[in-house]
Amino acid sequence: MEARMADVYKLASGGHRALEAMESWLASTEVPQPLLELVRVRASQINGCGLCVDYHSHRADRAGERAERLWSVAAWREAPYYTAQERAALALTEAMTRLADSSDGVPDHVWEEVAGQFSREALAALVMAIASVNAWNRVNVATRQLAGWYR
Repeated sequence: MEARMADVYKLASGGHRALEAMESWLASTEVPQPLLELVRVRASQINGCGLCVDYHSHRADRAGERAERLWSVAAWREAPYYTAQERAALALTEAMTRLADSSDGVPDHVWEEVAGQFSREALAALVMAIASVNAWNRVNVATRQLAGWYR
């Protein structure tokens, strides 16, 4: 596979800087970095973004995430490795990433569960993290950015 537009981030440098600013802000929130990376990996799996699955798996590893949790995140409902808070965040990730799959967008039961697991500030940051990774995924998939090019 070959990138369709390898220089998309150079050509759209203002947009790239805006997405990077979001990532910098997210790093300062109370949402734990390993959880942010799990959420990013899961959304990227759903969206088929090989670059982001690769990138965020490496970042999760560096943040101390255990291998079996990374390997199992696509099957988080069936795997015993995740806390109630992580499960709620992953359910929200799936709902926000698959908005068109539900007539009510994010179902009330998903929102109520995640809202019970996070402070309002952390929940707001989690929503922004999910939105952000979906933006990155869409740019990377549309332009066929290749996994590992950044290494």
